[in-house]
Amino acid sequence: MGDAARWAMGLLTSSGLPRPEDVAARFIPTFAAAGNFAETVREWRSKGPFTVRAYHPVAHKGWVVLSAPAGVRYILSLTLDSSGLIRILTLKPETVIPDMVTWNDVEETLHTPGVQHSVYAVRLTPDGHEVLHASAPERPMPTGSAYKLYLMRALVAEIEKGTVGWDEILTLTPELRSLPTGDMQDLPDGTRVTVRETAHKMIALSDNTGADLVADRLGREVVERSLAAAGHHDPSLMRPFLTSHEVFELGWGDPERRAEWVRQDEAGRRELLEKMAGVMTVRGSDLGATVHQLGIDWHMDAFDVVRVLEGLLQDSGRDTSGTVEEILTAYPGLLIDEERWRRVYFKAGSSPGVMMFCWLLQDHAGISYVLVLRQSADEQRLIGDGLFLRGIGAKIIEAEAKLLSSGERRGAGTAAAGDDRASAGEAARR
Repeated sequence: MGDAARWAMGLLTSSGLPRPEDVAARFIPTFAAAGNFAETVREWRSKGPFTVRAYHPVAHKGWVVLSAPAGVRYILSLTLDSSGLIRILTLKPETVIPDMVTWNDVEETLHTPGVQHSVYAVRLTPDGHEVLHASAPERPMPTGSAYKLYLMRALVAEIEKGTVGWDEILTLTPELRSLPTGDMQDLPDGTRVTVRETAHKMIALSDNTGADLVADRLGREVVERSLAAAGHHDPSLMRPFLTSHEVFELGWGDPERRAEWVRQDEAGRRELLEKMAGVMTVRGSDLGATVHQLGIDWHMDAFDVVRVLEGLLQDSGRDTSGTVEEILTAYPGLLIDEERWRRVYFKAGSSPGVMMFCWLLQDHAGISYVLVLRQSADEQRLIGDGLFLRGIGAKIIEAEAKLLSSGERRGAGTAAAGDDRASAGEAARR
């Protein structure tokens, strides 16, 4: 990441514009083929000159904080693929997140007309979940790629049974190719990858094609049984369990197919998915209107998210190979204070009109916390690119001594895992 970030900063300070061969050497092929990058760099330079104020590398992502002469601050953001090539490079004004020292501050910062939001923070204890803050945790909301946490649980369960192995080989076929995020969609047809590598990319890169490979290997029925066993409050909301490929095709493909999805019951929807099987027809540029209102997403409440993360923590504890832990801790989503936190699990999810972030953080004393942030809206412009919600998560974690570990708690209470709703409801009434 450091070398890529230095090269990207050089784009803003060099005298000449990048040559096509330089772009081809640094970016994934589809980015390099898009063209007009030199004009983009010229536009970026017009905002400078820039001074570097901070650099935050986290796994395959990096953020360079820059200041311009007028005092405006910008973020140069990079996302790398698994081979170190640049997949995404953007320069945007910094998203300013105010300091927050109380949960009321968090709620006021999140309040946006036209946007539903939910915040849920708990401490995991031997007796249950101590609710530190709760706003609308019981509301089922679309969560985008957070569904991959359920896929991971289903995969671990099958590995424990011996029906799947980490070193088992999966083969990429055209029918299993999805859209980004991730990079597996760029691999040639017939590429062979291990279950271990595929699961790693599914979680660390939120790789959609990787998730669909895992779902295909397990089978829809197995995943749906695992979803129920993992404690989802209403598994019918996730049946039939959709792959990312299916969500893209239903949401932004043939409008008649989308209308049929809305009309059908569960059995009819399963038949529709069978008819849809085939090569992806939707392109990334087709995504626009929000479709989560039509049931085309993966809906969970905040309690579901806590339970699946806690379940993965237990799965990791049973895994003597260390593979589960390695996968779940590969990307913490933020720059994390390792002196404060010994373990961090992270998952984000997004689609048009949907944004969510969740963390499980465990300190060196073995005390674990879960933070779940969710937003949904009928218009994508109200949600943005996620930097705002991610920034709020960062501020909460930075202020954990006040918000998570001690100090103000809005209606703190403890309940057994199955009584989360009662405990959170009491919190909301106080």
